[in-house]
Amino acid sequence: MPASLVQGDSLLAVDVGAATTRAVFFDVVEGEYRFLAASSAPSTAEAPFKDLIEGVRDAITRLQSVTGRTLLDGNSQLITPSQPDGSGVDAFVSTLSAGPALKTVIIGLLSDVSLESARRLAETTYARIIDSIGLNDHRKPDQQIDTLLRLRPDMVIITGGADGGASRSIHKTLEPAGLAGYLLAPEKRPAVLFAGNQKLDDEVKEMLGSVTSELHFSPNVRPSLDTEDIEPAARQLADLVIGVRRRQLKGVDVLQAWSGGRVLPTAYAEGRMLRFLGQVYGGTKGGILGVDLGASAAVIAAGFKDKTVLGVYPQFGLGENLPALLQYTQLEDILRWLPLDISTGTLRDYLFQKSLYPASIPATKEDQTIAQAVSRQALYLAMQTARRDFPRSARPPKAGLLPLFEPILAGGGALGDAPTPGQSLLLLLDAIQPVGVTTIILDRNNLLPLLGAAAARNSLLPVQVLDSGAFQSLGSVVSVIASASYGELVVRAKLVYDNGTEARTDVKYGSLELIPLATGQSAKLTLQPQRGADVGFGPGRGGTLSVSGGAMGVVIDGRGRPLALPEDSVRRRELIKKWIWTIGG
Repeated sequence: MPASLVQGDSLLAVDVGAATTRAVFFDVVEGEYRFLAASSAPSTAEAPFKDLIEGVRDAITRLQSVTGRTLLDGNSQLITPSQPDGSGVDAFVSTLSAGPALKTVIIGLLSDVSLESARRLAETTYARIIDSIGLNDHRKPDQQIDTLLRLRPDMVIITGGADGGASRSIHKTLEPAGLAGYLLAPEKRPAVLFAGNQKLDDEVKEMLGSVTSELHFSPNVRPSLDTEDIEPAARQLADLVIGVRRRQLKGVDVLQAWSGGRVLPTAYAEGRMLRFLGQVYGGTKGGILGVDLGASAAVIAAGFKDKTVLGVYPQFGLGENLPALLQYTQLEDILRWLPLDISTGTLRDYLFQKSLYPASIPATKEDQTIAQAVSRQALYLAMQTARRDFPRSARPPKAGLLPLFEPILAGGGALGDAPTPGQSLLLLLDAIQPVGVTTIILDRNNLLPLLGAAAARNSLLPVQVLDSGAFQSLGSVVSVIASASYGELVVRAKLVYDNGTEARTDVKYGSLELIPLATGQSAKLTLQPQRGADVGFGPGRGGTLSVSGGAMGVVIDGRGRPLALPEDSVRRRELIKKWIWTIGG
């Protein structure tokens, strides 16, 4: 590779999560950027430390032990750029997801237009919408002001009005926010993002500039009634969020100084990478999917040719908000994923204990199965929530199902820390319930958001690291859509290896079948559906395609879509045990 393409700059990337802080080191090996080492330490944003930089330094210190390279000086400050003696690093980037969900109020005009865009914009970051104000709001202005004073939002997102359109209605909706900000103490005033009619930027600045903690402007998310463009506003919102975190969390200013102001919310950085990958790999019928399940939130990023959808759902995170999961589901919905007979009381105790100690790891088999059941339900709910914002062009093969995604990338502590690759794969299949043929890739070191942050400093590094094998392929999965009785034949499959040998299997409804295919190898897979089953070519249509190997080879999921579990608890647990045994759990 020409030397002009790779300058040899090393890069240190740190992700500060609610439970864990991870440090990752990248450098040039034989002319190309590579992921070299990673380490982690408990996050220290919350009590008793309440200074996230302590956890960052711990993670970097552990990374020094792994790499043998000195990165911090005697005062625990980052050495940058790299020195002639080999110490230090040339560049530093950071992502941040620690901290409570930001209390957010959205303000707009029409509930199904500008307010809906504001809702989608808020869901691109770690926000919790606590109120909305629009033209159809039946409350009087003084009631709206009282609500804002009582709720004390961390940030306010304002949308509404086509570019160059009328302004009187927007003025009316802005007045409660301005008066509430005036009445609040300066340190309690919210940060505000205005993403409406750009013609009004100067007026908004005059009205709100002195009564907010910070005021950001972005291009209109609804430049016309039929057009929505959230991405420029999401970039501004990411900056606003880091500004709020800088006031909330001690140590963010140090990260900002080390990175030259390039700290990004973790979810936004991941969405940036999925946007790039979606443009490269996204097809006309589907796209590329990224899921991340951690303590702060469940993050769903879907990249299509014409749109990238980013959904950040703190309500489905596995940290301090875990008991709030029961506002969206029932204990019985979680228990249905368990292979063991566990009481609702035990499950409830687990949820509260895990919320108090989100960094704790399962100590028993029972704890492990409960943790995975909770993860399944949280990720399932996040996927069902994200589906509503998928573009119309991404048509599913059947109503109520997902469109085709190829590949699917999965990360986050709940997924990467599973004891075996088979358990990670089964969790993903149960929660996401993909359709057709797809490759599932596990991001065990949570590199994807860090690569998204690194892209701003070095656009070549993420591309080369993605191609280097830093991610673990779990294999190719065929998810069958079928209506049949349990045990009926739904697919006949034949895998032809590169050396000419063959492997055949008959897939019965309700079962999982594995065909060995090592990582790095490819083969030809021929599928013959039975009884009108759909394996990605259409109902009843078969075909041959190339597939790649992975830790689990080729997996044919004949359990149907949507996945239906038996009502009888004994039979259901026995069936789940069989699936776990089949997948090598």
